[in-house]
Amino acid sequence: MITSKTAEKPDTAAPAFKEAGSRKLSTFLCFAVYSANLAFGRAYKPILDALGLTYTQYIAMVALCEEDNQTVSMLGEKLFLESNTLTPILKKLESAGFITRHRDPADERQVRVSLTPAGRDLLETNPGSALIDATGLGDDFPVVQKSVTRLRDNLLRAQAELQKS
Repeated sequence: MITSKTAEKPDTAAPAFKEAGSRKLSTFLCFAVYSANLAFGRAYKPILDALGLTYTQYIAMVALCEEDNQTVSMLGEKLFLESNTLTPILKKLESAGFITRHRDPADERQVRVSLTPAGRDLLETNPGSALIDATGLGDDFPVVQKSVTRLRDNLLRAQAELQKS
């Protein structure tokens, strides 16, 4: 029996799967996010190439700008990177003079990472600011950013729940 509550609920089935054989790439949200990520990478590349940075190096520095003197593990959690991936990135940033790495005196097992004045100066130029306009989102920019963040968090939560069961 259909109740008034279910009758009013919109059909949330993905249009790509309503009919057999009607899958279209353009209907996949995951592909839209994936291809948008590729487009961001292409847009950032010339900006960051001029600075001698990769995108991952850049976002590591931005995360350090938000909160300096983080442990490698804290930084890795924020960037969704394992320490074996993050460590070579940090070594390159250190050799470029943008960060320092040092053992935590309270716990020698922990490595702490901080921006140098040169790293702070580089971020003060706000290299990615032009890309906000390039998105064409205008006032919707923060709404889309929050929606994508919620999407990511929901997917991570669902994955964690599946792993528990």
